[in-house]
Amino acid sequence: MLQIHNTLTRRKEAFVPIDPENVRMYVCGMTVYDYCHLGHARVLVVFDVVARHLRRVFGAEHVTYVRNVTDIDDKIIQRANEHHEPIDRLTGRFIEAMHEDAAALGVLPPDEEPRATRHMDEIIAMIRTLVEKAYAYVADNGDVYYDVSRFEHYGELSGKRLEDLRAGARVEVDAAKQDPLDFVLWKAAKPDEPSWNSPWGPGRPGWHIECSAMSTSCLGAHFDIHGGGLDLQFPHHENEIAQSEAATGEKFVNVWMHNGFVRIDEEKMSKSLGNFFTIREVLERYDPEVVRFFILNSHYRSPLNYSDQHMDEARAALTRLYTALRGLELPPEAASGEHEARFVAAMDDDFNTPEAIAVLFELAREINRLRESEPAEAARLGAAMQRLGGEIGLLESDPEYYLKGRAPKRITATFTAGVESLGHVARSADINFESLSDTNSFAETSISGSGLTEEEIEDLIEKRAQARMNKDWAESDRIRDLLAAQGILLEDSPQGTTWRRK
Repeated sequence: MLQIHNTLTRRKEAFVPIDPENVRMYVCGMTVYDYCHLGHARVLVVFDVVARHLRRVFGAEHVTYVRNVTDIDDKIIQRANEHHEPIDRLTGRFIEAMHEDAAALGVLPPDEEPRATRHMDEIIAMIRTLVEKAYAYVADNGDVYYDVSRFEHYGELSGKRLEDLRAGARVEVDAAKQDPLDFVLWKAAKPDEPSWNSPWGPGRPGWHIECSAMSTSCLGAHFDIHGGGLDLQFPHHENEIAQSEAATGEKFVNVWMHNGFVRIDEEKMSKSLGNFFTIREVLERYDPEVVRFFILNSHYRSPLNYSDQHMDEARAALTRLYTALRGLELPPEAASGEHEARFVAAMDDDFNTPEAIAVLFELAREINRLRESEPAEAARLGAAMQRLGGEIGLLESDPEYYLKGRAPKRITATFTAGVESLGHVARSADINFESLSDTNSFAETSISGSGLTEEEIEDLIEKRAQARMNKDWAESDRIRDLLAAQGILLEDSPQGTTWRRK
């Protein structure tokens, strides 16, 4: 049975959906004022894998995965002003970039991708309900605040107590608040800022209320799983619980999931420290599947330490898996018996992707052992290995294509066909999958770093083969060294010479 660590209860629990025919998950997505960074990459990949496994367990047609977009907040307004650009143009540009980054990482699209600006009616209705129930109040400055003291269970998700929070509250609090812990639901309009009409005058929503309104609008007042990065546990998710349960009178979410922080060379990733990397910057140096492998080779709840050394290790490990598949004539389908059972058990154990990947390496070792003596069995294991890897979005490229250093063709194919292959169609009209598959800037880009074309490499290999036939070992070694200097590694076997990029 699937077990998930629940942040709310601080323990691993058997996952029992509210309705097995309608398993529902909401994940806090991106605030779109800049390109996605490595922390976003982890959220995208982790919950993509969670959604994939839920679909395996319950059936694709019985799982709804919602990942929102925050397209209005202070940072967006500030960035649009800096660029002298309309807000909708800025957010549209970065939403498209986010979709490209997700596609590059092999992330399947969510079933729904709500945007805050398109759920303003639901946001205003929820705030009105909170005011009517006396969980919120209109301040003298026209803002609407949530009264934290009115919610009995505030702090249960994060383990924080109101007394301790108040003791640590800053002195310079907003004078309009009745309590320093109260948080804004509606901000009164300021000059030259976007605004919407409301019962409290023109304004715009606070960040926390946006997710409550979007999640309950898409999934209902009470749903199964809510996820996001650990940095959102407090105050964002704590505030979501308070306002949602106060508004609906129902329990908001059964299971809370949080992925760990991303660190850079053992330091917390931060723009102020100058160790802040966007997904695009990382993909300039590493194949997207290497980045995905790196993320999944650590448990989602543990810290993830990014460094050149760890990325190089991930690339070498993924290369070993692809090398095991190289040259095998894989049958269309293959059961994997014990290996599959262990792979599924690992995924059922709180999505333990490192253990699942360890099973892939066991299969690779078996394939290499049997390759010469039992090629049919090696091929059967190879097919099983590729299928299991595909369940977490790995090993979906052709081995030759991957090992020769091209950006994997699987990127756009997976992105555009993923939901259809799972048996349903994404319901967000905002994602133009077909358009992205045509224009994805990562899809046809070589990241090899070698100045040699494939034709030149093959020509040199042919000349080396001729030199070996002539027992001209010096020339043979010269060509090998020349290719090695260009990052091309040769692998000789009785069947001939193959090559891959370093």
